[in-house]
Amino acid sequence: MTAFDLIRPYFRANLRRIATGLLFLLGVDAFQLFIPRIVKHAVDALSAGTATPHLLARDGGIIVCFAMLIGVFRFGWRHCLIGTSRRVERAIRSDLFSHLLTLDARYFDTTRTGDLMSHATSDINNIRMATGMGIVAVTDAVVLGGAAIGFMAWIHPGLTLMALIPMPFIVLSARVFGRRMHARHKAVQEGLAAITEHVREAVDGIRVVKVFGRGKQVDHRLKDLSGDYVRRNLRLVRVTGSLMPLMIFLSGMGTAIVVGAGGRLVITGGISPGDFVAFISYLGLLTWPMMALGWMTNLVQRGKASLDRLAVIFNERPEVAEPRHPTPIANPTGRLDMEKVFFSFNGSRQVLRHISLAVESGKSVGVVGPPGSGKTALLSLLVRLYDPTGGTIRMDGVPLPDLATADVRRLVRFMPQEPWLFSGTIEENICGPGAHADARKLDRAVTEACLAQTIEGFEDGLNTIVGEKGVMLSGGQKQRVALARTLYDPSPVLILDDPVSQVDTRTAHHIIEAVFADTGRTLVVASHRFAAIVPCDEILVMEEGRIRARGSHEHLLKTDDYYRETWRLQSLALEIEEADHA
Repeated sequence: MTAFDLIRPYFRANLRRIATGLLFLLGVDAFQLFIPRIVKHAVDALSAGTATPHLLARDGGIIVCFAMLIGVFRFGWRHCLIGTSRRVERAIRSDLFSHLLTLDARYFDTTRTGDLMSHATSDINNIRMATGMGIVAVTDAVVLGGAAIGFMAWIHPGLTLMALIPMPFIVLSARVFGRRMHARHKAVQEGLAAITEHVREAVDGIRVVKVFGRGKQVDHRLKDLSGDYVRRNLRLVRVTGSLMPLMIFLSGMGTAIVVGAGGRLVITGGISPGDFVAFISYLGLLTWPMMALGWMTNLVQRGKASLDRLAVIFNERPEVAEPRHPTPIANPTGRLDMEKVFFSFNGSRQVLRHISLAVESGKSVGVVGPPGSGKTALLSLLVRLYDPTGGTIRMDGVPLPDLATADVRRLVRFMPQEPWLFSGTIEENICGPGAHADARKLDRAVTEACLAQTIEGFEDGLNTIVGEKGVMLSGGQKQRVALARTLYDPSPVLILDDPVSQVDTRTAHHIIEAVFADTGRTLVVASHRFAAIVPCDEILVMEEGRIRARGSHEHLLKTDDYYRETWRLQSLALEIEEADHA
């Protein structure tokens, strides 16, 4: 998709409004073009001594009427064309956000949030200006400029040719400056994206910044980025700031030529005083298209640079794609199969290798291993946040890529390792913003997540505002709210990534009991706390992307050194903790 392919549908959707606006704009141009003819008539009458108060009043009245019509038509084109640019802005922003929602986790792993924010604000604003005032500038440059030249040629072709001597230099300047503007506009937008990302990160991690005393470093970094942004803008301003004065200078050159040569023609009788005044008026009308040419070049190049940047995003396609003909599962049981699965985040180092696994319906599997062993990657594949680079994953015998993504999300509930909360109430975070809560399901989820007592301790209960990213809650409270969100809607498959890492041992025990009490669903749990996976029917021990051992808790205690030693250390730590509380 090119930049023009991107903008074309929005123009088609607003074609009627654009056409109406152009008609109003052409009306304004027409009235502006006829006013000098009326002035010529009045001036010639004054020069010939034939003017009367009635004639002058009539001509003045016509000019006033034309001025009123110009005002009405100008309102019309602004309403249509500027209104269209606002509609285009809204549509592009909406489509951009909708498109971002279709992209998979891999895209957001490598894309900075600040870049996306810059695209959604500054770039779209540049496109709005190009589609609104850019159309006006183009139309005036072509129609008003061409018609003014036509009327000037009608008055005196030779004088017109002399007045247009600067025109080739104007066209050449617009072409040369336009190329430079495009590259420098793009550089400015990239600089703005870098500033936006840095500010977002600094505010997002303000507690880390304060705790480690890195305020000066963050401030210096922002000053460096701001300085770079200013330098990029100054490089751009050297071009844009030179173009408009150059256009005015060249336009002034034309006026000077007309005053010198046209004045001589009036003296020698080559043209009448009225023709000379009308010619000067048309030349004045031509001044705006000449200036608009420079302004238009600036607007269009800004818009083109922003369109190019947005086209890159719209050309992105999710690797986790929807199947053309999804295979439905009539009676889902939750059986999972992985056969010789490989996976890599970046296409080079394999995070998972030779993973084969079968989880029968209603059974439970625990996944343990040292950090970086591939536990989270394994769970992310099961919920199809990513597709494997090799091998096959099936649910109830159907490969995951053959299932509609909506069906996968409905059949599999997943709690990520990092609990993420939105800045709403506890109830909204569990049930979804604006959703009508099912009291029975909500009560069950809150109970299973051991959250009931915590909620009772809040004055507003479930309506307690959690703040941005749940800042008003402790780490354990956030994790339990995230768990309750996962448990709210029942599903055949439940996948939990380290669900009790931030809660105390006693609370973790109650949560595990509640989760394993529901025997009707397939359960996959990854945890650094081995106590959380002891009840599992099968436990996988992972190391460097491979399954190094598997079996029950008792079997692994006998056969795997890593599992046995880690269990011993964790049991010892638990005994010490219980002794401290005794």
